Amino acid sequence: MRGARWQGGAVALWMVACAAAQAQQQGGAAQPPAVAPLFEQPGVLTPRGRLVLEPSAQFGYSSSNRVVLVGYTIIPALLIGLVDVREVKRNTLTGAVSLRYGLTNRAELELKLPYVYRSDSTVSREIFTGTGVDRVFETSGKGVGDAELALRYQLNQGGADQPYYVAGLRVKSRTGTDPFSVVTDCSKRCVGPNATGTGLPLELPTGSGFYAVQPSLTWLYASDPAILFGSVSYLYNFKRSNVSRKVLAGDWEPLGTVAPGDVLGFNVGIGLAINDKVLVSLGYDHSSIARTRQNGVPVPGSVRTQLGTLLMGVSYRLSDKRTINVAVGAGLTRDTPDVQLSFRLPFTF
Repeated sequence: MRGARWQGGAVALWMVACAAAQAQQQGGAAQPPAVAPLFEQPGVLTPRGRLVLEPSAQFGYSSSNRVVLVGYTIIPALLIGLVDVREVKRNTLTGAVSLRYGLTNRAELELKLPYVYRSDSTVSREIFTGTGVDRVFETSGKGVGDAELALRYQLNQGGADQPYYVAGLRVKSRTGTDPFSVVTDCSKRCVGPNATGTGLPLELPTGSGFYAVQPSLTWLYASDPAILFGSVSYLYNFKRSNVSRKVLAGDWEPLGTVAPGDVLGFNVGIGLAINDKVLVSLGYDHSSIARTRQNGVPVPGSVRTQLGTLLMGVSYRLSDKRTINVAVGAGLTRDTPDVQLSFRLPFTF
């Protein structure tokens, strides 16, 4: 076992040494060591003049249960009123095509075009109403998601005993279906004294509805027998003014100015080269989402949300130009998807 660990570390350090030697021959910076990708920000940059085509697929599933007490209790065992039990199941499948081009040995440009399919199922039952029938509300949505454009730059030379630092800037568009343009089940209003309906959408959106920009900093460090890596990022969502929500009969409910909460994220991981073809990584990803504001006031029921995911990934090199990457994630907080599966197959030209 100890010999296998040393061999994995030797392969990792060998990759760093080869990258440094290649960079010296090309007059550029040493490339960071390769790891099985877990997060959105890749660590290894595309070499100058090379093009990487990466089709990918990601599946996410989450479920949540909620019990609502409508009434009051005389004693802990006696309730006067209704008990509303709800179970929500969400499935999200995202297929995407990414193009990365090496501008220099230190810089790359990436374009990502996603296609999203979503489905939600809500099962509810009012207990003590004389009926044992569950009410099911199902909705789905599919279409083009929010396109993204990213630029990454390696800040330092790096080496076998020095960390690599890669700065990134990602811009997200609004090409997906707007969440305010999908029809809800409200007749006139979803909030206020004249509200009618639950406010649940009859069709799910495929985009966030807001432009966003995300700066990030990624670091990688080779330490025999493993490779340590991680990143920090901050996603800033631009607010929208004169927003209106579409309700039944083609009417629109004015919402005013909506500012979604910004997202502060960080992740850490460790990678190990099993041999010259197989890489294994284990990591943790965390995001803290601030409250959403409407007309400068926090939206009722909106709170800061913490998302924590434990990830494990495997990368297998088919050839010098093709690699298979598979990762699985498990949600550790209540608001995080229960399971995430991702598959990537990059081609280098």
